[in-house]
Amino acid sequence: MILHTLTLTLGSTRPIHGSAAELRGFFATRFNEYAELHQHNADKFIYRYPVVQYKMIRDVPTVIGINEGADVLMQIYDEYQEIRLGVNTYQIVDRGILPRDEEFGISDKVLSYEFETPWLALNQENYHTFYGLKSEEVRDDFLRKTLTGNIISMSKSLHYQVPDRITCDLSVTMRKDHLKDVSVMTFMGTFHTNFIIPEFLGLGKSVSRGFGAVRQLTREEPVA
Repeated sequence: MILHTLTLTLGSTRPIHGSAAELRGFFATRFNEYAELHQHNADKFIYRYPVVQYKMIRDVPTVIGINEGADVLMQIYDEYQEIRLGVNTYQIVDRGILPRDEEFGISDKVLSYEFETPWLALNQENYHTFYGLKSEEVRDDFLRKTLTGNIISMSKSLHYQVPDRITCDLSVTMRKDHLKDVSVMTFMGTFHTNFIIPEFLGLGKSVSRGFGAVRQLTREEPVA
């Protein structure tokens, strides 16, 4: 399957300090008429994989649009001269626009990825389940199944029917983060799967707010 993506990066006259959530808040408020930018239709939340995702990639504000989200982003990407993140306002003097048609889906090779931003894998319910697991082996198996489920969920939302079994392996470490002023457990590290994921697309929860952005590392041997 081919995904049409658009990656927007923003530059200012000074270093930009802020969060992906603040970047999302700016676009959602400034362009409220586009449901793709904030996942709300009137007062109702749209439960699907976000087609516009906001990231801070190495301190660079980055917005990624997918399919219809890319179309919306192309319409509005230059309709502002400054952005406000938290209490700070930044003049925008540079916009990088990168449209791409990218492969997405099952692969005959195992691909290696790393989480560029923390992976928010667990909700409140399965956090307690995970925390109660006693051995590292069982916890790793739980996370492998969770990661596979994330890929399947993303695929369904993007209307891709997975034709074969997805394999996953991972090497991650736990860390503490915050989401809406609530302490959450996240993971950083690498994983390997027979699935092609375009650069910086998010896996897991709260990907529109910058969590779970992945970057491909290297290609490995064909799947046996």
